[in-house]
Amino acid sequence: MLAVQCDQLTKRFGRFEAVKQLSFQIEANKITGLIGHNGAGKTTLLKILAGFLYESNGDVQVFSEQPFNNVFVSANSILIDDDMIFPEKLTLKEILEEAQQFYESWDMTLARRLFNYFAFDDRQFHSHLSKGKKSTFNAIVGLASHCALTMFDEPTVGMDAAVRQDFYRALLKDYLAHPRTIIISSHYLNEIEDLLEDVLLIKNGEKRLHLPIETLQTYALGLSGSVEQVEALVGSDTVLHRRQVDHDHVYVVIENNHSSLFLEQAQKAGIKVSSISPSDLCVYLTNETVGGIDDVFDQA
Repeated sequence: MLAVQCDQLTKRFGRFEAVKQLSFQIEANKITGLIGHNGAGKTTLLKILAGFLYESNGDVQVFSEQPFNNVFVSANSILIDDDMIFPEKLTLKEILEEAQQFYESWDMTLARRLFNYFAFDDRQFHSHLSKGKKSTFNAIVGLASHCALTMFDEPTVGMDAAVRQDFYRALLKDYLAHPRTIIISSHYLNEIEDLLEDVLLIKNGEKRLHLPIETLQTYALGLSGSVEQVEALVGSDTVLHRRQVDHDHVYVVIENNHSSLFLEQAQKAGIKVSSISPSDLCVYLTNETVGGIDDVFDQA
């Protein structure tokens, strides 16, 4: 069963295209990481899926329905982000009680346990909380909703390291007990890698790749050695990343689609072959330029 289907999805704001012809599918009851730099189009995409924005072109389906202004989608999905606004006159306790009235699968037991664990006070108001505490409270609402589609847009902004770890652990434990479709957007894949089953990587509003996390772990190889030897070995292969180590040595990243003979040739040429982590790979695939920050200074 598919939870999300997008076909050539495009969203324009005036002349600016925030999302460009995105086509992908997300299966139900999976945790997907939506990865990309700030400004890549992640928030716009999530707001379209949540029904907050209408697409400019293409087609989008959430549980086989068009999400914009759709009561069914609203009742079965939730988007947790920095823009969440709660009634100013309601205390945190009253917000949880109202959420229970709206979300059919709301888990008040979980909500109260997390609420107490993170040391909230029933009498507090959302608008009076610090940035980190707002993010934590919003995350509690997202977890306790048990919505069939739960979306977190950069959910740990402002949280300290210990709270972030607790949140991700709580998310995984609750997901295992109550499977549902979860999308987490972030530009820090390494922080959520252990949670994910799939990764949807976007750059400048376009899909860069959409693969299982296991595939990403072996997607690319790093080669380091003399410029002459590395370039001879790589040949016409597409280079995903290139960094000049010094005048005579270079480091390149290429797709891992070669046979064992290729690795033998690299070893004979004195080229060091290394694996590429999914988080590093995503950085390389979304960089605006080939190379690294050192190249800026090397040009001086």
